[in-house]
Amino acid sequence: MNDIIIAIITGVLSIIGIIITNFNGNKKVENILETKQAVTDCKIDELTREVRKHNNFAERVPIVEEKISNINERVTNLERNRM
Repeated sequence: MNDIIIAIITGVLSIIGIIITNFNGNKKVENILETKQAVTDCKIDELTREVRKHNNFAERVPIVEEKISNINERVTNLERNRM
């Protein structure tokens, strides 16, 4: 009878040890995932900022090109009138 009680106690203690080990392992994994998610979020924010900056530049280039074209026309007209 003592052997059965000892086996039951050993089994219960083993299960408790496994549960504690799994709990601690899960906590470590959760912390690692949270850190990596924070880094990923930061990188996404930086990329979003860069894309917005690029889009603003891309929107302004045609306006600058049009202004340059107008300036070239004015210069050409001035050169014609001068001669």
